[in-house]
Amino acid sequence: MISVAAKEDSARGPASGYADPLGEPFLRTRFAVPAVPATFVRRPRLTAHLDQALDTPLTMVNGAAGAGKTLLVADWAARLGQPVAWFTNEAGDQGPGMFWAHVLHALHTAGTPPPAGTVGSPGGPRMVDHRLLARLADELSGRDRPAILVLDEFDRQAAPETAEQLEFVLHHAGRGLRLILVTRTEPLLPLHRYRAAAAMTEIRNQELAFTPEEAADLLARHGLRLPADATRALVARTRGWAAGLRLSALAAQQSADPETYLKEFEAGHSTIADFLLAEVVGRQPRQTQDLLLRVSVLDRFGPELAQALTGRPDPGPLLAGLCRQNAFVEDLGHSWYRLHPLFGEILRVHLRARFPGLEPELHRRAAWWLRAHGAVPEALAHGAAAGDWECAAGTLVDDLAIGRLLTGLRADDLTELFSAMGPEAGGAAVDLVRSARELAEHDLDHGLAHLGRAEQSLDRGGARSGPAGERVPAGTAAATRLSCVVLESLAARLTGAPDRAEQAMAEAVRLRREVPAHLLARHPELTALLLTHLGSARLWAGHFDEARAALTEVAEAGGAAEAGEVAGEPGVALTELPREDCLGHLALIDYFEGRLDRAENRALAATDATRHCGGRPFPGAGLGQLVLAVVAFDRDELERAGALLDEAAESAPGPGAPDPVTEACRALATGRLRLALGDPAAAAHAAEPAVETRVTSPWARAHTALAAAAALLAEGRTGAAAEVLDGIDGPYGPLCAAELAWARLAAGHAGHAGHAGHAGHAGHAGHREEAVETAGRLCADGRSGPGVTVRATLVRARAAAEAGDPGTACKLLARALLEARPDRLRRPFLDAGPEIRRLLDSPPLHGLAAGWLHGDGPGAGSPPPLLVEELSGREREVLGRLAQMMSTQEIAADLFVSVNTVKTHLKSVYRKLGVGRRGDAVRRARERGLL
Repeated sequence: MISVAAKEDSARGPASGYADPLGEPFLRTRFAVPAVPATFVRRPRLTAHLDQALDTPLTMVNGAAGAGKTLLVADWAARLGQPVAWFTNEAGDQGPGMFWAHVLHALHTAGTPPPAGTVGSPGGPRMVDHRLLARLADELSGRDRPAILVLDEFDRQAAPETAEQLEFVLHHAGRGLRLILVTRTEPLLPLHRYRAAAAMTEIRNQELAFTPEEAADLLARHGLRLPADATRALVARTRGWAAGLRLSALAAQQSADPETYLKEFEAGHSTIADFLLAEVVGRQPRQTQDLLLRVSVLDRFGPELAQALTGRPDPGPLLAGLCRQNAFVEDLGHSWYRLHPLFGEILRVHLRARFPGLEPELHRRAAWWLRAHGAVPEALAHGAAAGDWECAAGTLVDDLAIGRLLTGLRADDLTELFSAMGPEAGGAAVDLVRSARELAEHDLDHGLAHLGRAEQSLDRGGARSGPAGERVPAGTAAATRLSCVVLESLAARLTGAPDRAEQAMAEAVRLRREVPAHLLARHPELTALLLTHLGSARLWAGHFDEARAALTEVAEAGGAAEAGEVAGEPGVALTELPREDCLGHLALIDYFEGRLDRAENRALAATDATRHCGGRPFPGAGLGQLVLAVVAFDRDELERAGALLDEAAESAPGPGAPDPVTEACRALATGRLRLALGDPAAAAHAAEPAVETRVTSPWARAHTALAAAAALLAEGRTGAAAEVLDGIDGPYGPLCAAELAWARLAAGHAGHAGHAGHAGHAGHAGHREEAVETAGRLCADGRSGPGVTVRATLVRARAAAEAGDPGTACKLLARALLEARPDRLRRPFLDAGPEIRRLLDSPPLHGLAAGWLHGDGPGAGSPPPLLVEELSGREREVLGRLAQMMSTQEIAADLFVSVNTVKTHLKSVYRKLGVGRRGDAVRRARERGLL
């Protein structure tokens, strides 16, 4: 390579044949290839890209200040092995004449100039003869080896005519010139033509950014070795900006804990700030500096938002220009921009120093503008930063996002955002947010007080307005009232007021017609919350079918919820907690209907959803574990039931008014466990739900009475127990009806289950007949599962035994054993009393109970291969074809019988095998060796 030092004599001025048009000497530093520091990191991916400059007439290395452009090209030029003409532009250069004089001197210094007498020199600083440019292009085009010309800091050349002249020379020099522009902005050259012809090499700002691996190399050259995650975090904060990384490394060298410094350093008070304020901000006009300072409070901004903060008309061209200048303003597309994160930090510190007190006002303007344009998360953040709680709360409420405080992964973030809201803030929206926060924490007193104030404010017709009296968009009144209704439904649930929940839902149906459809579509959690709270309130009231309808709608739709984007959260995540809650409630309804398997499956699904969906605890948190606990109790798995009770307690939302349904289920499970452990008094006490409600739940009251009656019976006080049982009325569900029939029979008072305040006694025999009749109806209705029908059958068996009919009693017990065995339903038999237990130990029944009812030996839980009734030959033929996956019609055709006949055989097979479905029949038949 021909070094600059070797040409020192020719670089001193007149001897070169070229002179500064002003008569001043050429400064050699402007024509020297810059030396790279010892800490320079050579990046092969960039040098390989730069090698393409030898094959294209034009190369542009375009990046921000401190991006490493100059050192990249300088290192490449020094290692190239052939002459490189280098010229660094300066802001003080005056006109095309000065520019071309310097270019010619650069070419001469590198040993590649045409003879001075052939080309000539500019006649003055502001002009150049076109013939000089033509002669230069002609001389270069005739070279065997192209001249390489690097023009560093070319962005300082602002004259359009200079760019036109450079394009003329480049075009006509042909293969004799390779021009490399190092610049912060795109030059005024016809770049589109070079790009279209693949005649241009480009390295831009994004490519210049350091990768984590390259950053680690740079830090190591400064004596710093960081963990990989710390290096990645630094690269993310600096966006791989070379100067930022190097200045950070230099500062960290002086720190006792470099890793902590690089993680936590204050950009606004660092050498990085000095660099950017001087190199970027200082080079901008005052109006541009003001714009940059004001938009620094924003994560992203467009022309209209910038105008709202600055008052400057149409700042769009200015923003686009800053982006083109690589002035640390990044283009996000669609005329939206953002500041480099470090640049933004520095500008905010500078803003506070230059304009104290302006930052909150800028946040306030941004909040109202963003709210008016539907940018909810950003409006919330800026409203909170400004302390404008009317705007922040109004944004949340008007967007129908009040439910986000109650459910979803970001509920805690929103609660934290509003935690700084002081008592001075007022208005309906503010009170609604306060109410939502309090109700989410089960603070009923404060939550209801805030909700009442919000409703009063709405009734007075209080209107909100934005800055300068701007009216809030139309439709907000309906959104605010619908937000009230959502909180009303939660309040109704927590206070045990089913009528209030029904009224809230009716009002919600009406208001939904007044709210923009796109808002409802964006907030699937709104409907999920309303239905969940309504279903819980209905269940509390004992309206099981109506509760199931509301709960099922959420449970089945939750997994397919439409994505709604507020706070960056998908709709599925927002409806997952309500869905989990609904599954727990549905599991409890299944349990009350005696369907243990289905209750267990739904409860497991609810607890599994809890583990995966995160977010704040929902009112019914832990209900799934409680249902699993009562199922475990019915199977006499007392240790597991106790563990599940503890697990449910850990899942509870915390202090405050408990959820009535969940608390009643907790009381039910705890009372049953205490009773099984031999402490009837503690069981009666534990069975009383620790919750105050507007309406008493009939099933909760019934289970509490049953526990009290059991304690009295254990003390031998049958009369008192009978009086307690007489006070029970419905609706309380089939499980409670079966248990009530058993308890009345045990108390010697066979009152009609479900009849309130029964005072008259028609004799012991009459009451026995009523108990048996009630149990018979429960067995025959076909809607209840084994948890109900087994208990009802035991009532009939005990009545038969007491009537001196052991044969009938044994047949009924055999049926009960057969029905209980698939679900491992042990507890009703263990609590059935000594006479029933003696019958169970008799030889005909002992075989049916062996292996699952008595103890938990190796065969426990696995039904023995015995049948109360053997399958007929035809039933075995039907079962065999069932195992071959034949349809009912195919079986009928194959056996030459009618479809109805096949259905009759199938029902008989299901009954004898104790199953309800084809697949279960085949599985159980294989277990018993029938297939």
